Amino acid sequence: MLQVNDIHTWYGDSYVLQGVTLEVKDGTVVALLGRNGMGKTTLLITLMGLTRVRAGRMRWRGADLAALPTHRRSQAGLGWVPQERFMFPSLTVEEHLTAVARPGHWNVARVYEVFPRLAERRGNFGNQLSGGEQQMLAIGRALMTEPKLMLLDEPSMGLAPFLIQAIMKIIRKLNEQGTTILLVEQNAKVALKLADYGYVLETGQIVIEGDGATLRQDESIVKAYLGGGH
Repeated sequence: MLQVNDIHTWYGDSYVLQGVTLEVKDGTVVALLGRNGMGKTTLLITLMGLTRVRAGRMRWRGADLAALPTHRRSQAGLGWVPQERFMFPSLTVEEHLTAVARPGHWNVARVYEVFPRLAERRGNFGNQLSGGEQQMLAIGRALMTEPKLMLLDEPSMGLAPFLIQAIMKIIRKLNEQGTTILLVEQNAKVALKLADYGYVLETGQIVIEGDGATLRQDESIVKAYLGGGH
């Protein structure tokens, strides 16, 4: 589905992605792990076209992804859930969903089935939601764009443990229903419980990769590259 081959990206004078290569197969959950500042978010925004690739190739279902502007990448099936969530204070929950809606499987009623709490809060503005509710809405909003591949950036950040468990169960369910997931996480143990395959990013390079179960069971990897995995 997605192939990234030897990608190099800069922020100004900062050399962030230093030859990243990875693959996301259709129907899988792939975890991209690493400490803060290693380049995980940069990879996602590069996939979405918000930074320019200086070298390397990105292919989406065989086509050149780098040739597409950001809105065309979304139309092609990339759905982005940013770490910041980007709630609009002037839009209600329901307006967040309808503003980006495309024809297809997902509609407001289906999102409310996945996130009943959002149905209860449908008339509230984005800045009136808790952190967990904002995360639910960010995922729901991305679903309304009919994604084939969901790019999730730190969905557990700032959430209580019980909410993290709830969000991860939802991610698993979405994958079981056919959405492919690229999951960026610091919480390695949580992410690797979901992941079919995982990559560990260290200073802009992939240093370890393997199937999720193998990486989860290797405590040396978790301690060396992920700060203990929380």
